[in-house]
This record gives sequence, structure tokens and C-alpha cells, in this order.
Amino acid sequence: MKRRLLLAAALLPPLARAGAQVEEPLADAVRSALSAAIAQGAPPKPRFDRIEERLTYLRWLGEMSERLKRRKREAQTRLEFLETVWYESKRAGLEPALVLGLIQVESGFRKYAISVAGARGYMQVMPFWARLIGDGQVPRLFHLQTNLRFGCVILRHYLDREKGDLFMALGRYNGSRGRAEYPRLVMGARRQWLMPGEV
Repeated sequence: MKRRLLLAAALLPPLARAGAQVEEPLADAVRSALSAAIAQGAPPKPRFDRIEERLTYLRWLGEMSERLKRRKREAQTRLEFLETVWYESKRAGLEPALVLGLIQVESGFRKYAISVAGARGYMQVMPFWARLIGDGQVPRLFHLQTNLRFGCVILRHYLDREKGDLFMALGRYNGSRGRAEYPRLVMGARRQWLMPGEV
């Protein structure tokens, strides 16, 4: 019996890592700015002014697609995911490697991950954010672009609140502000998603 339970537990997907992020009061101006950032609809297709920028993006897409193969086997799904990560991270002024590291730690790249605390999707967005700055539709947090947009906008908000201190912003994102475990995990995962030559 014990052996069967251990085998069954081994076959279950790992739990999402979202912490106990708490709902904090937002000033009306902040809530309005975050809502506007979430609401701006745009397809995740980049536009480039220079051919060098486009080539850099295509190299990144090819390299990341290769690295992500074992986690997302279907090529089209993998490319759509990476295009959206790149678009939403750049849109929020974040590094794509950081966002990929955060997704790896938070959900293990599982679209429908739900944490014990109730956070949802790739970036483990808490449902209260859908009410605070979205349209209140919590199930939409499983939609790829919606989840990544919320996650990137929220992380950018925390970075701004912490005056650029990534360690504190990551802790706030996870609900473990001031503790080192979570920021270290994300920064360690981030290194796996850097392009050659990046630090």
C-alpha cells in the first residue's frame, strides 16, 4: 500500500510555488495605470526598426525554443509561448530571461498550474489582481497572453515600488519579501535562459 501511494505521488505534477502574496491597497492613480497597462490590447508580434534587432530576436527565439523543447514538445505551442514571453517582458521593461526564470520557478511552465494559495497560470497570478486591475474574470488568468501580461505588469509594479531592487521586488511578487530563498531560485533559473555572452 505504501509503495502504491509513493508511486501515485511521484506521478502527480509538482505543486506551483506561488507564495502568500497579499492584496495591498493601491492608490487610485496606480490602479488606473495598472488597469490601462493590462487593458491595452496588442498582438504579441514584435516590430523592428533595424534588421540587426530582428536578427537578434530570431536568434533568441531559436535558442530558447531549443532549450524549452523538453518542457513544451509541440513546436507551434513553444513558439507562441516564447513570442508572448518576449513581447510582454519587453513591453513591461523586463528581461525575457528573468521572466522565463520566474515562470520556471512559479509554475514549471505549466499553463494550468494552481498553487495552494490559489495563484493561477504560468506566472502564478493571484485572483485578486483580476478584480483590482482587470475585468474580474479569474478564469482568463489561464489565457497565455493575459497571464503573462498580468505577471509582467505586476512584477514591473513591484520593481517600481522597490525602486529597482530586484531582490525585494521578487520577494514581494512571491509574498516572501525580505527572505532570500525565492529571489535566489528565480535568479538561478534566470541564468539558464540567458543568451551566450549575457550576464
